[in-house]
Amino acid sequence: MFVDQASVYVKAGDGGNGLVAYRREKYVPLGGPAGGDGGNGADIIFEVDEGLNTLMDFRYNRHFKAKRGENGMSKTQHGKNAAPLIISVPPGTTVIDEDTEEVIADLTTQGQQAVIVKGGRGGRGNTRFVTPRNPAPDVAENGEPGQERNIKVELKLIADVGLVGFPSVGKSTLLSVVSAAKPKIADYHFTTLAPNLGVVDTSDHRSFVLADLPGLIEGASEGVGLGHQFLRHVERTRVIVHVIDMASMEARDPYDDFQKINKELEDFDPKLLKRPQIIAANKMDMPGAEENLAAFKEKLTEDIPVYEISALTREGLRDILFAIADLLDAIPKVAPEIEDTDEEVVYRYQKEDAPFEITRDPDGAFVIYGAKVEKLFKMTNFSSDGSIRRFSRQLRGMGVDEELRKRGAKDGDTIRLLEYEFEFVE
Repeated sequence: MFVDQASVYVKAGDGGNGLVAYRREKYVPLGGPAGGDGGNGADIIFEVDEGLNTLMDFRYNRHFKAKRGENGMSKTQHGKNAAPLIISVPPGTTVIDEDTEEVIADLTTQGQQAVIVKGGRGGRGNTRFVTPRNPAPDVAENGEPGQERNIKVELKLIADVGLVGFPSVGKSTLLSVVSAAKPKIADYHFTTLAPNLGVVDTSDHRSFVLADLPGLIEGASEGVGLGHQFLRHVERTRVIVHVIDMASMEARDPYDDFQKINKELEDFDPKLLKRPQIIAANKMDMPGAEENLAAFKEKLTEDIPVYEISALTREGLRDILFAIADLLDAIPKVAPEIEDTDEEVVYRYQKEDAPFEITRDPDGAFVIYGAKVEKLFKMTNFSSDGSIRRFSRQLRGMGVDEELRKRGAKDGDTIRLLEYEFEFVE
């Protein structure tokens, strides 16, 4: 089964907790604090593997959670960092954040890696909090929570050549006779519901990857038919081959077909029309094909080569394959360099999100929320009195106490933070 889209939840590993410990050895007076730091949590990394060609692994496993770091140990020993969780993906994979629509990574070459979510930092042990005023602190941090996000993983096939055309024009048949691919072939529309890839070897020892892309219909750029499922895969191809039914078996005008296909390509991405194109005039063994081809060439204003072929009888295939190979030789395989521009980029100051917000629940409780204050809460070890006092000082320093008073908080009022409740004390 070909899978080219998946929604996945990824959660990086949390950092290990720091330790409160003291050195106690015979004949070593005043040993002092000896709690080690926690190890860092594991990142989740996507890595390109050329051996894969679908996103099938994401069909059955849509949740990925990396390991947390090891907790700190006594004698100032650092906890072990967790090894990253590496997930293999096929070339041409794009990773998008579902909430922000931001493109996180575009993975195209073998071995290329991208960190999708970053593991949390390990919490600090009590040796990190030593001061002249407090030489033996009982304070340690919990590990920082690892990043988590919902992502959309999309595959855009990386093929040298893409076969485009209306349904039932012979794209799958052409792929099956010029390569070892075995696409489904039948006498009805949309036989091909997913792209098929085949490696084509010419008789002069050149080769290229050919993709039979699902049939295109009018309105595909707006999602009609297979819509973007088809058009997404055209983006990576270097050459576009229009397969046109010159016998007009479906009672359509061949030139009209050609125009409609190019219109859909342009509507989806205007840059696609800049790709080199070749026209494969298919079904030339059928009655009426010669007359239709002559009329087609009269209407054709673009400077695009036309090759007469019959995928069924294999006539003309050698010439068109050589033409495709020659065209590919003339096109650089690397992406074109970014053009110089006179436009200036202005970087403006971005105001940071407020460290906390305060609202009120219907029962009268004050609710504190915000990324910074929630992270601070999660990294506090509430089993230690010293850590609790430190958390209180941090909240006071952020201005939480003052803001609560402004909103009318009094002694005994309930304060909520995440799933926990506290009592406000003046």
